[in-house]
This record gives sequence, C-alpha cells and structure tokens, in this order.
Amino acid sequence: MKILMSKNATHLPGPAALVCAAVVLLFAIAGQAQQPLQVLHNHVRPAVASGQAVRVGLLPPTQRLNLAIMLPLRSQTELTSFLDRLYDPSGPDYRQFLTVAQFTERFSPAEQDYQAVVNFAEANGLTVTDTPANRLLVDVNGSVAQIEKAFHVVMTVYQHPTEKRTFYSPDREPSLDLIVPVAHIAGLNNFSIPRPNVKRASVEQEIHSNAGSGPGGAYLASDMRAAYYGGTALTGSGQAVGLVEFDGYNLSDVTSTFDGQQYNVAINNVLVDGASGGSDGDDTEQVLDIVQAIGMAPGMTQVRVYIAPINTTIGVGDVDIFNKMATENIAKQLSCSWDWYPDDTSSNDPIFQEFAAQGQNLFVASGDRGAYTGYNNIDYSYPAEDVYVVAVGATDLTTNGAGGPWESETAWAQSGGGPSRSSSGHRWFRLFSLPER
Repeated sequence: MKILMSKNATHLPGPAALVCAAVVLLFAIAGQAQQPLQVLHNHVRPAVASGQAVRVGLLPPTQRLNLAIMLPLRSQTELTSFLDRLYDPSGPDYRQFLTVAQFTERFSPAEQDYQAVVNFAEANGLTVTDTPANRLLVDVNGSVAQIEKAFHVVMTVYQHPTEKRTFYSPDREPSLDLIVPVAHIAGLNNFSIPRPNVKRASVEQEIHSNAGSGPGGAYLASDMRAAYYGGTALTGSGQAVGLVEFDGYNLSDVTSTFDGQQYNVAINNVLVDGASGGSDGDDTEQVLDIVQAIGMAPGMTQVRVYIAPINTTIGVGDVDIFNKMATENIAKQLSCSWDWYPDDTSSNDPIFQEFAAQGQNLFVASGDRGAYTGYNNIDYSYPAEDVYVVAVGATDLTTNGAGGPWESETAWAQSGGGPSRSSSGHRWFRLFSLPER
C-alpha cells in the first residue's frame, strides 16, 4: 500500500508521521474487510441436525441441482393491511384485485435488489434459468461444487430415518456473501417428496354408492354436477381452473373416465422444471383432478395442468408451479391434491399472498390417508395447513339415483372434515370416497 503525500504538505516529526501512517493503514484494512455473511435458517432438517439421519456419503461434485433463490416481500405490513381491505365487503377496496404488474410494483423486491441476487448467482458460476416477472424468486442450476462454494455448505447424503431411500442435504445452514436479504433457498435437500392425496382402498374397503351412472354404480363427473348444481346455468363459463400436479398423465385415461360422455373443455399442460406431460404409469390423481374439474364446470374455457417432475426437489417444483400460476394469473380457481413436508411452512406464503391480492383461490385437499388406516401423518399435511389456502375435506355423498339430485352427505371423520368455503363463497368439493377404477 502506498500513502501519497502532497509536496506542500507539512512534514510531521518522525513519531507523529508513524502514528498518522498507522491510522491510515487501519482505515484501509477496515474498508477492505468483507461484510459478514448472511446466514439463512430452516434448510437443515431436524433428522439431520439431531443425528437421527445417518450420514452415508457426499453428493458428487459434478452432479447438478435446480434451486430457487427466494426473496422476501417489500412492505409486508402494507400488504397485510391491503388484503384485509380487499376482502372487507364494507370497504372501498373490496374485490379491487391487482394485476401481476401492480402487485410487483407495490410489494415485490426492488429491481436493483433483484438484479443483485441475479448477479450474485452468476458471479458464483450458477446458471440463471428463469427470472419470473414478480421478482419473488431466481431459478438457478449449478453443480454441487458451485453450490457448496456459493452457500458455504457441504452437500451430504443421508439415510432417510423413516423411508427406504437416501436423501441429500446441506450439512449446515447456508450462508451467502450478499447484502440483499434472501428469504429461502429452495431445493437444497430432497428429504420430502410430493405424494398424491388419493389412496386406493382394498376390495373389502371400497365404498360402492350404487347410485352413480358409472360401472358398478360409481359416480361419474356428471353425477357430481347433478348433485350440487342440478339444472342451473352456473357452468364456469369464461373461467379457468389450475391444477397442481407432479408427473403427467395419459389423455386417454381422462377420456375413458368420462365413460363415453363428451366434454368441450380444453386441457392445457404447463410444464416446469423439465417435466414431461406423460405419465410414469400411475396417473390416478392427475386424471381424477382433471375429470372432477371439468365435470363440475363443463362450460369453462380451460383446465391448466401445471406439471413438475415426480422426483422434483420440494421447494423447487412446488414453488415454480405456484409462482407460474401467480405470474400467469389466468386461472382464478386453483386446486392441489398433493402434500409434502417442506423445509419451512412459510416459504410459499409470499406467493399465496399474491394469489389473494390477484383474486386467485387455492383449494387444497386435506388428505385421506386416515380414511382406511385411521391415521393421518401430520408431517405431510402441507400445504393444506397453510393459513393462506382453503383446506377441503372429504365427504360421503348420496344422490337420489343415477344423475339424480343431492339427497344426503356426511363428512369423513378421518379425512379432515367436510367441504370448505372460499372467500368468494363458491363451494369446491374434493371427493375421495369414490372407488378407484
């Protein structure tokens, strides 16, 4: 380091000059010191932190992972107040929903903060794969070696404590050399994988209504509509429904489930994270979701099926689906019949709040694993448990004959309760008690 002195500067005595030089040097060193690392939380599972999950090795340094760097909202207090006014029938802001651009301008991270996160990712060798319009996340892809260096972790492989498989996880909470606040880094572990909420009963446990129009008296989608809407003109005209799915489906299975009945609703796939629209062999959940939506609203414009790979890393596949739903803002009624165990149950809340601000309703099945076992695993109750979604329980329906009107209905005591209402007052039923074909 050189200390430059003006030619006209007053020469200090030897000791004073040394003190001055020392002070300048200390300020220079302080200026060059790095900012403290930003340490994040809720990325290491309790099974890892407690030692319950046994370490079995390391992820290969060349293996590549997809991650989503999630940013916090701006003006959370203002957003909370806005949502209260938005859903208050007595207020001037009632149902004055925002567009994606309006939400982004008011509540999303500032452009310069978002760009700083993009720059951080690229400076650490990560490939930025998507920069959604709402600026709530930065999707990246990188090798394990790059991820370990960027986030100061060691990506380790562990034996899953309750399932017959291994999973990967950072050995410690991630930290990053970035001043801009980061809320979460999704995809750093695959401890949990998404599971469909439909559960196939054994032959002895199957409940046959004998009142439906389908084989063996099973209810078809048209029976559901006849029971709840009868001959009304409410058909969902002009509306779209969005479905959360992991893995694809066979369109022929959708057609066959209608058992010869015709439908005129377009089914459009929205693929994220390299997903395929085709099925891996079991598309029961996907087909049931599509058929029920069309059956209940045969006049709607389309069903948008948002698909992430079945082997997705939770926190990437789910957040990318939810965020795509928000940034498209096409489907106002959204449905999810899957559950999982996230790192942090609040990590998707910014997206769910955007749903609310834009007038989108997310309905989530409460699950029916308890229907035949008498037991619900509370670890896998998300996202139904989130305060920003509408949880929907299962019911046993009885109609007055095939294609007949509603006669009676009882909540499934072991499935989380009965039907729920959205903020708009429309009832959305997710019926799990039907026998699978």
